[in-house]
Amino acid sequence: MLTIPGKAHRLCDGVTRRDALRIGALGLGGLSLPGLLRAEQAAGITKSHKAVIMIYMVGAPPHQDMYDLKPDAPAEIRGEFRPIDTNVPGIQICEHLPKLATIMDKLVPLRSVYGSPSGDHDSFICYTGRTVLNQPPGGWPSIGSTVSKVLGPVNPSVPPFFGLSPNAGHPPYGSPGHPGFLGVTHSAFRPSGPSREDMKLNGMDLARLANRQQLLASFDQFRRDADAKGMMTGLDALNQQAMGILTSSRLSEALDISREDPAVIARYGKGDPNNYGDGAPRNLEHFLMARRLVEAGARVVTLNFGRWDFHSSNFSECKNTHFPMFDQGMHALITDLHERGMDKDVAVVAWGEFGRTPRINPEAGRDHWPDVGNGLIAGGGFRTGQVIGATDRIGAKIADRPIHFGEVHATLYHHFGIDPLAIHLHDLSSRPHNLVDNWRAMPELV
Repeated sequence: MLTIPGKAHRLCDGVTRRDALRIGALGLGGLSLPGLLRAEQAAGITKSHKAVIMIYMVGAPPHQDMYDLKPDAPAEIRGEFRPIDTNVPGIQICEHLPKLATIMDKLVPLRSVYGSPSGDHDSFICYTGRTVLNQPPGGWPSIGSTVSKVLGPVNPSVPPFFGLSPNAGHPPYGSPGHPGFLGVTHSAFRPSGPSREDMKLNGMDLARLANRQQLLASFDQFRRDADAKGMMTGLDALNQQAMGILTSSRLSEALDISREDPAVIARYGKGDPNNYGDGAPRNLEHFLMARRLVEAGARVVTLNFGRWDFHSSNFSECKNTHFPMFDQGMHALITDLHERGMDKDVAVVAWGEFGRTPRINPEAGRDHWPDVGNGLIAGGGFRTGQVIGATDRIGAKIADRPIHFGEVHATLYHHFGIDPLAIHLHDLSSRPHNLVDNWRAMPELV
């Protein structure tokens, strides 16, 4: 068996895959697109492709300390941060997000996001638009897995769905979004750490690889014939994907940010590649890598950032460890997309699983608050330079325009040219499901 090594990770369906793929049953055919480039053609996409970069702000950031400050609230509510003007008259955000303030015309703060049922930490709702309750057999798939299934790859050598995060102490903090009932074929490709080197042939020429491909195909035919659960079908697709990666330099070059203009690298910065506690890194190079992956052909890239669960020292943690890096990374990414003419094709969303308590606790922290949270959207050809939604005077309840996570997901599917209520995917019991729970794209954005 030809193996591309890498640290194994167990998915929610119990199947172990590697950051860089294992080649076991190498099919002789090419990658098949699930028939679905027609959706891109209908959306008028020709030379480029639509994509989404989703930043999961691990552990849930404080909504009232970022884009929805309450300067007139009592001190135990408003905290120590002050609002500043942005380049859009009438929109103010936190003083410690000065770079984002200068590009507010390219952004949309969402001040009334809801949908988390209990306030438990889990990236699931960010990646699926649904709760973990009452899932179908196999579980709900993430947006990256769904888009992988519906649209397939843009290029055979570049997987459609990437997750830029190492494992975390709390597993949902390190999740890139799981494939659920769509299976391992549509899980995220995770090119983290040393496994990046595993995507090279390391001295094996293409002729030798082709011979081994034919040999392994004959060995594996029996396994496919004997497979009662259909697992080999999924593994064959992974093997075909691995062949595309190994026989092309497109992906390895996209992951090599040293090829980038030094001025662009400096704009993004490095951040911190180490996990923050049991959360994710604050790795600014991942923002740049996400843009490069999209340019190379990725459709969905998820990026896990930091650990925002500040039950104590909320203001010092935000001001000193998270806001500056998030401000720099997001500013660099959005500015870069606009300068490259990619802002219409690439949508960006950054959010956490819920908000934080209006009242500051005795340890200067904010606790879990599922009633309302926030988000930030950019790109996608959306109507930017506006705020959507509002909370009451202390940031505790939604006062205007509730925005469900599923509604944002419907908007992202619309961006891909997909009607989320017209396409149905089947769970492991063959029951069909919409891509979202009866949500349509947000009219304020599209």
